[in-house]
Amino acid sequence: MFEAQKTGILLVILALAALFLYWIRKARTQEIHLRRIPGLEALDDAVGRAAEMGRPVLFATGILGLNNIAVLAAMGILRRVAQKAAEYQVGFLMPNADPIVMTTAQEIVKEAYQSAGRPDLISEASVFYLTSDQFGYAAGVDGVMLREKPGAVFLQGYFYAESLILAETAQSVGAIQIAGTTATTQLPFFVVACDYVLIGEEMLAASAVLSREPNLLGSIKAEDWAKAGIALFLLVAVVLKIFGIDLAPLLNTR
Repeated sequence: MFEAQKTGILLVILALAALFLYWIRKARTQEIHLRRIPGLEALDDAVGRAAEMGRPVLFATGILGLNNIAVLAAMGILRRVAQKAAEYQVGFLMPNADPIVMTTAQEIVKEAYQSAGRPDLISEASVFYLTSDQFGYAAGVDGVMLREKPGAVFLQGYFYAESLILAETAQSVGAIQIAGTTATTQLPFFVVACDYVLIGEEMLAASAVLSREPNLLGSIKAEDWAKAGIALFLLVAVVLKIFGIDLAPLLNTR
């Protein structure tokens, strides 16, 4: 039975579906422009700098598992970093606090090295498990940094109080740092201590920007237009409400 009071919701869903299909189709036929993200543009240079210094690169995702969206997004960045490490023939280190993240990362790193044509450089010991304890993990990663002195450190994922501990240690060994997280409470520490920071949704868009995959690029563009449309609708609704016109009944879901 059709409920007329939910017509507004139906129209919104159809509009969003059409918007996504339009941009995905457009991305398959022409180049889609997304704004520059300096942190992503610096990925290759950071690995290259480590190669020039004769030092390894270190990648850390924090203490959470793959059920966290930021850690999941970090896997796309991991692939690019590992591929460049293979191309430049620099050491790669990734200490982990979650065994599932470790297993996933091992497969991603293996595929990245194979796609770079250097499967001979793959080391099973490069992606390893430390501990799930927050500060035990922080101490372990700091120890790896102090011993190996990486030339580039990538802190990509979700972090808590260990964020500044890791960033300060990386800075003390002279590493260039590219951080990224959706944790708003930790972003100020990364901004202060790191060279580049992917802030919030910049990190979630990283896989699309790095891979240039049409479906992902189209989805990102559609999301941007959807957010702009929602913001415009709210602005119009507020203005109309001032003049006594209420648009809320149009989106009634009861």
